This record gives sequence, structure tokens and C-alpha cells, in this order.
Amino acid sequence: WFFSMFQEIQLESVAVNVTIQDFVADVESKLFFRNKQQVSEEIMFVFPVDPDTVVYTFYATMGDTRIEAMLWDKEEAQKLHKATSGMENLRYLQDQPDIWGPVFACFLGTLPPNRDVAINLCYIQELPLHTDGAALFCWSRDLFPRHMRFNWQISEDEILENLHFRICLQSACGVSHVDINSSHTPLQYTAPDQTSAEVSLKSTPWHFDDLQLLVYYKGPHNLSAVVESRDPKAAPGSLLGDPVVMVTLKPSIPEVVPSTGQLGEFLFLIDCSLFQDAQVPSEEVFSNTLLFLLKSLPVGCYFNIYSFGATFKAFYPQSVEYTQESMDNAVRRLSSICSDLRGCDLLGLLKSIYSTPRLHEHPRQVSGHKVSFFIQRKISSEEEAIMAEVYRYRDDQRCFCFPVNSCDSFNLCQAISLETKGECVCIHSKLDMTSEAVKCLQQALKPLASETSLHWDLPPGLEVTMIRKTPESIFQGHQSIIYAQIHGQAQDPEADVAAVTLKYLVGSQSFKYTLRFSLFPSAVDRLPVHRMAMMHLLWKLSQDGTSRSEKDIWQNAVTFSLSLGVQSPFTSSIAVRMELMDTWHHDSLPLDSPMLLPPSHNLVPCQLLWCGFRPVWFNSTKFWMVQKFQFCLEMLHPKASDAVVLTKLSSPCKGKLCDFSSLRAVVALQKANGSWDLTSALTSALGLSKAEVKGQRPRKHVKPTAWATVLALVWLHRYKWRVSWSELLEAKSCRWLQDQTEIHLDECLEAANSLLGCLVEPISFRM
Repeated sequence: WFFSMFQEIQLESVAVNVTIQDFVADVESKLFFRNKQQVSEEIMFVFPVDPDTVVYTFYATMGDTRIEAMLWDKEEAQKLHKATSGMENLRYLQDQPDIWGPVFACFLGTLPPNRDVAINLCYIQELPLHTDGAALFCWSRDLFPRHMRFNWQISEDEILENLHFRICLQSACGVSHVDINSSHTPLQYTAPDQTSAEVSLKSTPWHFDDLQLLVYYKGPHNLSAVVESRDPKAAPGSLLGDPVVMVTLKPSIPEVVPSTGQLGEFLFLIDCSLFQDAQVPSEEVFSNTLLFLLKSLPVGCYFNIYSFGATFKAFYPQSVEYTQESMDNAVRRLSSICSDLRGCDLLGLLKSIYSTPRLHEHPRQVSGHKVSFFIQRKISSEEEAIMAEVYRYRDDQRCFCFPVNSCDSFNLCQAISLETKGECVCIHSKLDMTSEAVKCLQQALKPLASETSLHWDLPPGLEVTMIRKTPESIFQGHQSIIYAQIHGQAQDPEADVAAVTLKYLVGSQSFKYTLRFSLFPSAVDRLPVHRMAMMHLLWKLSQDGTSRSEKDIWQNAVTFSLSLGVQSPFTSSIAVRMELMDTWHHDSLPLDSPMLLPPSHNLVPCQLLWCGFRPVWFNSTKFWMVQKFQFCLEMLHPKASDAVVLTKLSSPCKGKLCDFSSLRAVVALQKANGSWDLTSALTSALGLSKAEVKGQRPRKHVKPTAWATVLALVWLHRYKWRVSWSELLEAKSCRWLQDQTEIHLDECLEAANSLLGCLVEPISFRM
């Protein structure tokens, strides 16, 4: 979140009221800026809006003039945009490198010297789940007065005068406590049952810190519900005329799953330019990375590999089950991926993947439904369309992206990962690629909640209509928020309690949680839950392909959008400059009044644009460290490649590193189930002779495959502290050994340790 303008335009004071209900925040803010220069400055307000955020009120006041944003039918708004002078300011904004993604932007014109502008901004957003289960609310440091963040001698009176930041917390489960990275008042409960509380800031976060507020709730953490009363002015049966319930699903997923259960579908998407550019990891390193990923997959999952350039190709027509045969075939085909610099049809590939029916009970993980993207080049002008595809299927997939080196599509990769609750890791050297890719695969292999479903128990006469459906899968450490409309008339007017039950599987183990909630909560003026539900309903109508030809549905969608100020694919923003004396007349007009259309010279450039996601959205500290490391390499040898410099850096300890060619050979020989066959190729890769292996074999009745697997595991374990990406391979082998009988592990380990000069204990194999 940021206010984009010249540094001379300074934020003087802020007044913010935040209401947080479970995992939805309703923010009402007023920001006061002043031009401290002796010259006039042109200013523009820019506010990033992710798909879980809705800006529903914006207006700016300068002297006797007010500039207000409003929604209009999309086609009508486009006509108004053509008649609006100054739209080139917004087009210029789209070309700025430090902004990426959807932003709300409004050009405010010229601010004279020593004059003020007051920005009124209201928005709602779904809050992310912190790792410890708290709701996380953030407010950018750029939206605090700068002089308060860097001046430790500022007086308490000045703080009280320029900082009004009040936070109201509400939850039927009860508010436990808060954690704020800034000085604040004690948490004050405003209800005897501690279901509501208030807290205010006493100072801003220090220096370069954003405000981070963690809200901890009482009671069970698997399920929570917020019911918002109907708008009394709306007709019953409509979305506004009925109560809406927001249910937050946070399934408890154990770390260890008794059964492998649903293992998922893993898709690997490869940019063919990676096999050409000399500045990125070489073809050999990239092939090694894919080899390690393929060998690390669990038996029983489904997978496929796609390469894309001007066109895209798949190893298989559709994902196949991971078996010895399919794995061997995929490994052989790795060498068939060729360089293609003619184009980059990622959009076409995604549409093809998403149009393929998903395999039953297998959540997709696109490692780019788990998906992995390995990307090198810029995706040109299709970023918005790509994100629209990703957003449509975001509840059914998780994407891990690996932009390579100075990839022009880093922002796109970061956005895809954030949208699908995956991860984005920038690859800067040959040493990074395999380890980072396998780390993400480890994350993707964590257990998840599958076959999730909600079951309602309402008083007779009431029904629910789902607005945002329950996702089929929820990944560990994540949540899902669904919305439902409650309609009908209860047969018993006194019936005020309903229940919802969450059911899901983790592997083969079933879980069930039931929550009882009140149907008659207190009314909320700004209807945040209805607004969020409206946003999802409008997106659903858009994704279902509603067009202008479906006049009634389109008109209803426009009416819905205008009624709550929720922008949608059916509407667009316009802004109007008016004198303050005219605002009372504007406020009294109906939403569809033609009098809202002012003369074109009063229109102001204002639009929801696709530019870019703010860099603050990714782990800036990690990115800075990587950039600094790259800078150090260039300083050591400015004209040398990564490989040359890294070789020089590592030469003093070369003897301590394992032979990667031997490591690759050992890994390549591992079977899909995790075992190794006792072959001359394996003994050679382990640096042993056939006679040594045969002579040290503990007992004749120990199967050769078991003996070979123990040997390979001991050999890999010797390098584990240097080659962390072998963990998944070892784990798969250990599971295979656990399923075997009469392997005489102690004797095998003793013989393997003696042969390889190691000291590996049975506990290292988790047996």
C-alpha cells in the first residue's frame, strides 16, 4: 500500500478506524497531505488491490473541490474515459517498473504550494492466516507520517494530534490477545463475554517497519463463522436483503499422516529459453534438477512435464501415475527438451492444463494442481490474462515459481505464487536451482485436507445458497473463507441458532468439526461481509461467461456492483470533480440517475489498472541479500560467469565437496519405489568394486536389493550436510526398507559403514 507522488508532498496526519471480524478487515481511513514546496505539484493516488481487497469509497478534498470515484457500467465508463482529458497519466503509470499488478489509481491534478489534500479511502480485505493461527493485518509504513517514524524526540501531544489509529476486534469465539509491533494502549474489552475489544496505537512502527497486527481468538481454531444482518432497505430474497454468513475453514492437519492417501498431481512447466541463455544455469544443471524432482516424487501420485516456447509440448497427453515405467520414460525424455526463443505461450499452456479434467481426489500442485514454473524470459503483454486464469482456479492448485537470474517476469511469478499460496524463489546460481526446487517439493508433499465439505443444520424454513464454494482441498498452514446467503423464513421466530459441520480427510483419516452460531447478530452499517460475498458472486458470474447478450443477468450484475461500490468485470471507475456545495445534491440522487453524468471537463482520470505488484509484497530482505551476493560475485570477477566465480570461491574446500557426477549417477539408478538394484553401475558410482560389495554382504539370505539400498543410503547420508536436497530420496528409501522383512538392518548397516568408512546409526533411517 502506498501513496505515489513526489517526495515533497508529505503526509502530515492520519485517522484510521479498522474493524476486524475474524478474518475480514473493514478499513476507514483519512490521510492528510501537504505540499511543502514553493511550486505546484501534480499528484496521483495509487493503491494496490489484490484479489481479496475491495476499495468501495474514495474521494479527495482540496480546498472547495472534491474529487470522487464512482462506479459505472463498464461500456458506459469506457465512453467517458475517451472523453476525459489526462488519461495519458494513467497510461504512463502502467509503464512504471516499480509497480506491477492491479492498482486503483486516480489523477488528482495540481496541488498549489502550502496547500492540503485530504484523502478518504475505505476498503475491505480478507486477512491472511499467520503461521501461529492469528489473523494478520498490515498497514504500510508509507501511510504513516514520515517525521513520526524517524524522530524519537517527538512529543506525545504531537503524536496524539497527528495519529488516530483505532482498531475494533469482533469474534463470536472471543478475542484472546493481540501482538502489535508498535506501542499501543492495553486491549480493552467492550463486551462482558470478551467477544469484542478495542486497541489504539500510541506511536508508529519504527523506521522502515510496516505495521503488523496479529489478532488471536479464543475457542476452537478449525472453524469460525460471522453472520451479517440484512440491509433493511433491500428486498428480501436479494443478496443485500438476506443475511450472509462467512465461514473460515482452518482444518487441523497432523504433521505425520498414517496413510499416504491422496498424494496429488504434480506438473512441471519449463521455459525452453532456459536451455539457451548462457547467463542462467546450464542445460546439464537444469536436467539434474528435473532428475532430482522426478526421483523424489512419491509412488502413487500423478505427474506431467510441459515445455513451452512459441508452442507447448507435454510428455504425456494427460498426467500419468508415477510408476517405474512412467518415471523411466520421463527421465529418458528430459534430453528431448530443446531451446525455443521464438515465443512464450504460457497463457495457451495454462488454458490447456485448466481445461483438462482434474484427476479425482488429486489436488493439483503446479510446481509453476502442485505446479512448478521454471521461467527465464518476459511474458510480454499477457500478464493480466495469465493472472485471470490462475485466479479462476486458485482454490484447486498451488504454484511454485522459479524465475531464473534477472528474470523479467519475476513480478508475475511472485503474483502467481501469492495467489495460489505457493512460493516464489529467484534462482541466481547453479548452486541454488536443485536445492530450492527440492525444498519447494518438500513443502508441496506436506499432508493436506482433502474431500472437504460443509454440512448445514438450520432451523426449519431456512436454507443456504453457497456464493463461494468449499474448496476440495486445503493445504497445511492455510485457510479458506467461504460465503453463503441465508434465505427463507424460520417456522419458529424464536429459533436463533444454526450449526455448520466441516468434514475432511487427511490421508485415510477422517476429521469432523461442528460449530454452532447465532443467526441474529448485531447490524453492521458498512456491510463488509456482504461486500466480500458480492465480490465473489460477481467474479463467479464473470467466470461463468456472462456476456452483454444476457441482458438481464448483465444488468443485475451492474446493479449489484453499484449497490455496494464493489468493482467487478461488469463495471469500471470514473471520477468526478465537483464543488463541495454540490456534493449534497449528488448524494441525494439514485445510483442509476443520468444526472450523475457530469460535463466531460469535470471528469478526472480514475481507473482500476493492471500495472504490477508492489515489491513490498515479496520477502524484500531475502531478495536484497540475494542481490548483494550477486553483486559481490560481480565485484570479484566482473566479466566471469557465475560458474567461474563460484569455482574460484570453492576451490580451497574442493576436497570437502562430494563428486556431483557420482551423486547424479547414484540418484539416476534409484527406482521409483526408493530402492536400488545391486548392479555394477551402482557399485562403480559408489566407488566400490564388485568383489568388495559381494564380500561384505552380511548374509546370503539378505536380498541383494535391500543390501544395495542400505549401501546407497549410507553413501548419500555421508554427504547429507552438504547436499540437503537428497532428503526426499532418503525418506522414500527408508519407507521402502520399513516395508521389507528380514533385512537385518543392524548387520547391513555395520557392513555398509565398514565398507564406506561411515558411522551411520539406525536412528538416522528413522527405523
